[in-house]
Amino acid sequence: MIRFALLLLALANPAFAQPADTRRQGSEFMGASTQAMQKDDALNPGMLWVKDGEALWQKAAGLSGKACVTCHAAASSSMKGVAARYPAFDEVLKRPVTLSQRINICRQKHQQADPLRFESQDLLSLESYIALQSRGLPMTPAADKRLEPFRQLGEQRFMQRMGQLNLSCAQCHDSNAGGRLGSSIIPQAHPNGYPVYRLEWQTMGSLQRRLRNCMSGVRAELFAYGSSELVELEVYLAARATGMVMEAPGVRP
Repeated sequence: MIRFALLLLALANPAFAQPADTRRQGSEFMGASTQAMQKDDALNPGMLWVKDGEALWQKAAGLSGKACVTCHAAASSSMKGVAARYPAFDEVLKRPVTLSQRINICRQKHQQADPLRFESQDLLSLESYIALQSRGLPMTPAADKRLEPFRQLGEQRFMQRMGQLNLSCAQCHDSNAGGRLGSSIIPQAHPNGYPVYRLEWQTMGSLQRRLRNCMSGVRAELFAYGSSELVELEVYLAARATGMVMEAPGVRP
């Protein structure tokens, strides 16, 4: 009888039935001065890349003579919410692609231009400009069943120990989130602030650069930029952060 009463209470009260969301924005793990830098566009160094990205959006490239704006018009409307949906499944490649990969696919297919190098200023600038259009919106990765095998692989990689230190992503960012690694507070590894300006780097960087940075920290062999392994991790991290607010361009220590 008691169990039945508890079941009725749970059904009647969703807050009782569901555990509280313990996820925290990446900015919540930062100091007050870094938070203030991210919030103020006049202080956020990432806005310099955004401005470059805005110029590139308007600039013709490749043999086609087309600019991004030629097909997509104003980014403020056509790109709103786009960054919050990536990585997304590509119909031609039959696999997920990241936002930076989509930019290069568009350059090659529609502009007949060479792809931009991973971590290049131009690619980070375009990605930052597009990501800005989703700032304040929730992350909404596509509910596409074709992404599920890749998400599962990404989750396996997140849980897998690696490197000479024999550590997994989950050991730091799940089990010890909020603790310290040296002088740094360990965040929960949500991707909704990327691309980010890291004070340590003194420049903008992609999520893949940060993932490789972590791999280097545990003395593991680095996955190549654009590799299936890193894309799968991005797919999993995006799913894990569903509903969290986009912060890009973020600022991190």
